[in-house]
Amino acid sequence: MTIASETSAVPVTTRTLGSEWWRSAVIYQIYPRSFADLDGDGIGDLPGITARLDSLAALGVDAVWLSPFFTSPQKDAGYDVADYCDIDPLFGTLADFDAMQNRAHELGLRVIVDLVPNHTSDAHRWFQEAIATPAGSAERARYIFRDGKGASGELPPNNWESVFGGPAWTRLTEPDGTAGQWYLHLFDSSQPDLDWQNPWVREQFRDILRFWLDRGVDGFRVDVAHGMIKAEGLPDFTPKPGGSMGGSGSSVDGVSLEPGISDHEDTAPFWAQDGVHEIYRDWHELLAEYEGDRVLCAEAWVEPLTKLANWVRPDEMHQAFNFSYLETPWAGPALRRIIDNSISAFAGVGAPSTWVLSNHDVVRHASRLALTAENPQGAGIGPKSLGLPDADLGLHRARAATALMLALPGSAYVYQGEELGLPEAIHLPDAARQDPTWFRTDGERYGRDGCRVPIPWEASSPAFGFNATGESWLPQPEEWASYARDAQLGVEGSTLELYTRLLALRHEHDLGMGTLKWITGHGEAVVAFSNGDVTVFANTGDVPVELPLGEVLAASGPVTGGSLPADTTVWLRTA
Repeated sequence: MTIASETSAVPVTTRTLGSEWWRSAVIYQIYPRSFADLDGDGIGDLPGITARLDSLAALGVDAVWLSPFFTSPQKDAGYDVADYCDIDPLFGTLADFDAMQNRAHELGLRVIVDLVPNHTSDAHRWFQEAIATPAGSAERARYIFRDGKGASGELPPNNWESVFGGPAWTRLTEPDGTAGQWYLHLFDSSQPDLDWQNPWVREQFRDILRFWLDRGVDGFRVDVAHGMIKAEGLPDFTPKPGGSMGGSGSSVDGVSLEPGISDHEDTAPFWAQDGVHEIYRDWHELLAEYEGDRVLCAEAWVEPLTKLANWVRPDEMHQAFNFSYLETPWAGPALRRIIDNSISAFAGVGAPSTWVLSNHDVVRHASRLALTAENPQGAGIGPKSLGLPDADLGLHRARAATALMLALPGSAYVYQGEELGLPEAIHLPDAARQDPTWFRTDGERYGRDGCRVPIPWEASSPAFGFNATGESWLPQPEEWASYARDAQLGVEGSTLELYTRLLALRHEHDLGMGTLKWITGHGEAVVAFSNGDVTVFANTGDVPVELPLGEVLAASGPVTGGSLPADTTVWLRTA
């Protein structure tokens, strides 16, 4: 085998010194509604999370990130926040949060909470005060209110559309019953956008950050971190052909990255504006007041990677989700290119690459990697979707893709249930669906419910161990019994045991802080590299390939006779 030139390593600067745990951490995303339900009402809760944390410690992750658990009407599963400093009764109380966090810290797990600063719920006190006061009031200045166009203001202020479908503007009915101003909501109409040009808004969020930092949280995942600032004058925006209001129609190796991505050629006036960086510099300074390397992670759908790297410059955020990697097809050339580009772009600003394959907004990669038709982010899949996946092929590719990802230097994110090999829940009844996307597009887009179904813990228990009553806010597929944690624990070759093995080896060999060196000479379909004393081969092709001699440390599937089967990844210790 031939070792090619070394890929750029993270430069040693003052930022790389010290503990900075987030540079190499594997962070497990908990979707609280669907993780574990202790009170049996069908919706997951904080005490349920506390009861299951030992399993995550045994899995070998370093931290947990919890999607929103704040007070909310739950019109967008908690991403419509009505009180940033309290717990929704669905999930428990602040005392339950403290108990959960204390147990996580006892187990050596750090805790990251999800902050939603682009918008609030329309039930938030701030918005209720805004609509109760006249146009031009200080209360209305918290949000983006505008007069409409047309003779009587009957037309929206511009042509922007919501990411969830439909217009991005809703007109108020004033207290006296007359038609009034319009307010902006880039997502659901129940999620009005805050005006981040307003100093009052910025000060409120400083207080919110301090509230949770004082309680001991280890950081924040920032929702829609490429939003918040809108272009001056709120100009109309018409996407390029093939694009969408949600972004620019960008793609990585032919895979659509819409909605939500902006590139340098066609940046939507509501995404990736330069003013967001001032906000994160301010937050960076605030977090630096606290001990323990508190972290900010950006959910920023931004292309190209060199532009995304601006979110993680030394005085801004610490991590940014690498959605370009998530959206890359299972193909050798595309994977090598995105890995190279990612490491180069992030290292250029002294930040780690942050790898991810699944989360609560995308089709689970055990299904996505076997789709045969285009599937724009956020569209979801259902019974009538084109190119539905082959379950066996999807699982083989997902295991191989995970084994590849966890060998890369940098930090990685794991979405709850992927360690069980869970596929997308495709055949949900229409009546059970709850994602706003489903309703705002009149069923044209299935949305994200399929990746949010409560996960299975025990094959023979009610609701597969999600709770003791059998209740579940989204129905669980019957075939998920075979994916349950207790059906896989200790079973050689199971997906759970594969993840546990890979995570243990990743820590043992310190791969997160390593350096990648490409290995050539094995064909276009093979992704091969070394990281420290571990050599990785991933076969994205259709035929087996010959392997060099070496000790097999881990493999996503059977490896016999010195050859690597299709859709399989192996970790070797070579001479």
